[in-house]
Amino acid sequence: MTLGGDMPVKMLKEFLDSNNVKYLSIKHSLAYTAQEIAASAHIKGKELAKTVLVKIDGKMAMTVCPASYKIDLQKLQQSIGAENVRLANEQEFKDKFPDCEVGAMPPFGNLYNMDVFVAESLAEDEEIAFNAGTHTELIKLSYSDYKKLVNPKKIKCSFQSKT
Repeated sequence: MTLGGDMPVKMLKEFLDSNNVKYLSIKHSLAYTAQEIAASAHIKGKELAKTVLVKIDGKMAMTVCPASYKIDLQKLQQSIGAENVRLANEQEFKDKFPDCEVGAMPPFGNLYNMDVFVAESLAEDEEIAFNAGTHTELIKLSYSDYKKLVNPKKIKCSFQSKT
């Protein structure tokens, strides 16, 4: 349990409210897997987004892909023309998201001064849902609002489905 439990959720909601964005907040039990959450919250599996932190040429960035996908670092590196791309480790990012539970960072890199790369397959969805800083609450909003607020860079074929 992190300190300030609802802090990131509150911050995110204030940001969304100040931008007049309609969203849905979905609370759920910690026992759920991504697939179970998607089913119980009536979200299509591919609309449930996860945030993965990477280091691109030494700079922290956020990648956002469907929860059922795994990141293909090589393809990511090629598609953005970087020298070096690797997953960021917890030590490197835990201070950047002091109020968030590990793995539950909302995909709003703009709030943390980070570039955001989004999988093309998510960009095709009408709505996306994601962890709001905790593992027990999701925020669901229209992709067009997300795009307007975050202005993520779309990346092609950087993700592959887990086998």
